Amino acid sequence: MKYTTNRKSEHGGAGVKLAIVLVVIFLIAHAGYNYIPIAFEGGNLKQEMQTAVVQGMAVPTGAAPTTLLKGKLQRALLDNNIPSDALVEIKQVNNVMQAHVQYTKRVNILPFGIYKYNYNFDHTATPTGFLLKE
Repeated sequence: MKYTTNRKSEHGGAGVKLAIVLVVIFLIAHAGYNYIPIAFEGGNLKQEMQTAVVQGMAVPTGAAPTTLLKGKLQRALLDNNIPSDALVEIKQVNNVMQAHVQYTKRVNILPFGIYKYNYNFDHTATPTGFLLKE
């Protein structure tokens, strides 16, 4: 039985595959590094909006819940690096405070600005659960 040890078609394949895998891992890590903080800020803003509308229901009589809610939302917008051109609406519907925030942020998914993703945030916070039972 004779074995052939000179297989020219099998030479050099591992280095190219390693380079491709490393490039793919780099691209995924780059996208995550840029996208995750933006998504975290959006999720944190949703939570702070929900807290603000619940606290707006607990305002004592005589105080303006809209100004309290507006102040809390402005602080939340600054803390979460939300763009200054974000649409912020606060209104009272049937003795319940509602807050609506909408904005778009561009996220560099691929390096060198090859592909930019538009992160669209559009959320309306209203109190829910036992707080609304009469």
